[in-house]
Amino acid sequence: MPATQSDTPTLSAWETSTIDVFVRAASLIGLPRSIGEIYGLLFCTPEALSFDELVERLQISKGSVSQGLKVLRQLGAVKLHYVPGSRRDHYQPELSMKRLVRGFIKDQFEPHLLSGSQRLDNIEALIQEEGDRASRDHALSRLGTLRSWQKRTRKLMPIVMAVLGGAKFFDKEPTDQETII
Repeated sequence: MPATQSDTPTLSAWETSTIDVFVRAASLIGLPRSIGEIYGLLFCTPEALSFDELVERLQISKGSVSQGLKVLRQLGAVKLHYVPGSRRDHYQPELSMKRLVRGFIKDQFEPHLLSGSQRLDNIEALIQEEGDRASRDHALSRLGTLRSWQKRTRKLMPIVMAVLGGAKFFDKEPTDQETII
């Protein structure tokens, strides 16, 4: 028998406040509100929850839960949990800060850094087409700043990943020159 509105457990005050912490954290890193809500509820709940339970408890659309779970699984922030006798997938939160941050960096940050060099090369080609010498010089100076920031970030990321448990970044070993900050 499907759950009715009255069968759905209401969120307690501490659960609502805790979910709000995760909603704000998701917003801070540019993720939708629903992702914070889903992770926050999973964080608060002692048992693994199914897709339908997330929809019911949070009162958000199936589409939001589906997309949110997809992103959270991709980030490694939720994991599937086997519930004997149930054919539905159930979800639990990843509670390791190292894994959460590592997943976010690998999925959200690394691809942008890896494609950054090509984008900066494309910008440089566009700058070279600039007719006004003063504008071109200014643009090249700003491009130099961007390249410097990129270089520093690439040097910093292996350190951040090492602090998070020895994970490699960029799938290659840094050269001696890249490891010196």
